[in-house]
Amino acid sequence: MSEFRSSNDLLSSRRDTLRFLSCGFGLLALRGLLPAQEAPSDPLAPRAGHHAARAKRVIFLCMAGAPSHVDTFDYKPKLAEHDGQTLSGYRQGARLMASPWKFRQSGKSGLWISELFPELSKQADQLCLLRGMQTDVPAHAQAFLKLHTGSFQFVRPSLGAWTLYGLGTTNRNLPGFVTINPPSGQGGAQNYGSSFLPATYQGMRIGSERATRTRNGGSASAVEDIANSRLSTEAQRAQLDLLQRLNKDHARREKGSDEVDGVIESFELAFRMQAELPGLIDLSKEKPETLESYGIGKQETDAFGRQCLMARHLAQAGVRFVEVSMGGWDHHRNLREELPQKCTSIDKPVAALLADLKRQGMLEDTLVVWGGEFGRTPYAQNEDGRDHNNRGFTTWMAGGGVKGGYSYGATDENGIEAVDGRMSIHDWHATILHLLGIDHERLTYNYAGRDFRLTDVHGAVARDILT
Repeated sequence: MSEFRSSNDLLSSRRDTLRFLSCGFGLLALRGLLPAQEAPSDPLAPRAGHHAARAKRVIFLCMAGAPSHVDTFDYKPKLAEHDGQTLSGYRQGARLMASPWKFRQSGKSGLWISELFPELSKQADQLCLLRGMQTDVPAHAQAFLKLHTGSFQFVRPSLGAWTLYGLGTTNRNLPGFVTINPPSGQGGAQNYGSSFLPATYQGMRIGSERATRTRNGGSASAVEDIANSRLSTEAQRAQLDLLQRLNKDHARREKGSDEVDGVIESFELAFRMQAELPGLIDLSKEKPETLESYGIGKQETDAFGRQCLMARHLAQAGVRFVEVSMGGWDHHRNLREELPQKCTSIDKPVAALLADLKRQGMLEDTLVVWGGEFGRTPYAQNEDGRDHNNRGFTTWMAGGGVKGGYSYGATDENGIEAVDGRMSIHDWHATILHLLGIDHERLTYNYAGRDFRLTDVHGAVARDILT
């Protein structure tokens, strides 16, 4: 191992360059990886799925903090009738609170959508509302991890990592999995990590929620160390060639050293990214009408508009899985003031993203997913707020092989609990993978003596929502 330690010493002596080379990945974790024979010879090569795919890529619009379903996408006229009534049994003594906002039927399909989404309502015929969602616990960190990895008890690979592992990527100059401004809490990097999968499948972070808040509302998302101020491209290539010769020499002498192979792949990808990635996240060359359609330049919509347009660029360039995050949906109080602000911040950008994907001919094979870790209670908290509700809530999908203008599942008349078309997080994951052409029961990885999968031993595809 002395030669390997010498290589590590050389890496340490070039800290600035290697921070650039890692480009947000961090150095690949050199632990927990499986023997080389259990991983594909080319881990990022595009691979066929288990059946014909309806979607080629995913854009996940993640609403951290849990949006209130009964105020957004789950129309409950009976809740309005029961306003102020006291519950018995579950949450005895709590008083039901009608939504302060009206719902209207939208599109040819007549989907009921809250007036909080006037722009998104225009895309109603693209939306497949999943109104029977359930998850295990009403605690943010655990439910958020469950949403992303299928487990909150153990560290597991994320949905994006499993997707990349199953399908590979089509653009070798870009990461196959990108997360834009992810929350720093609620599990942090586990939500886009690869766990026991090879580290090359983990997500690359662009910006962070914290950085967005400090940039006057998030006017830009940055990739750390994407440019090297000290060395030219030619000098970087020469330095990298030296490092790679050392790495490859070690790999030849230490057969089955997939850790080193992972480092080699990571460094090469990082070097290639500097030529293509900056142009994709630079929105300055977009047409004014495109920027306006996403709400870029308007204070309330600029941050999320930029993220959505960036996501479209990345998806169009071949990134397999893009996650875009928006926090601040945890409304235990001040619901009437703060929920409209949050909805306004995403309404125009999300509507523009769907319209833009359709105009580009991409919506039919791009699965857009929207949702948070759980929903909110239909009874009041702090007089003008709602508590956590994991027993029933709404997410939605669009494009990528799902029925548009369609409502699947339902909660009870007050929106407390899913009673029809129930979808667990495992079912939700199984359905997303199915749309990508992956059988969730066959996408496995052998670790610690057993085969693991994203859905553990659970999960059923919601076939009723498929086109």
